[in-house]
Amino acid sequence: MSRYTVFGHQQCGFCRRAKQLLEEKELPFRYVDIHDENISKADLSKTVGQTVTTVPQIFYGQEYIGGFEALEKHLAAQAA
Repeated sequence: MSRYTVFGHQQCGFCRRAKQLLEEKELPFRYVDIHDENISKADLSKTVGQTVTTVPQIFYGQEYIGGFEALEKHLAAQAA
């Protein structure tokens, strides 16, 4: 099973909610604090492949999911 990667920062409410949702569902994930790792939004845009203006930015393995709402939709589809 692939794991999720959440790019975010501590002051972001949606980032905290994404982590909480993955923890509640007991899904493996890695949290990357963009401030602690000195990752700019420009750097993150290169990783995502499109312009990034907000966090969280979430991947499942190598698959780009999107933000928090996209994660909710992705998990609902997985459960169906």
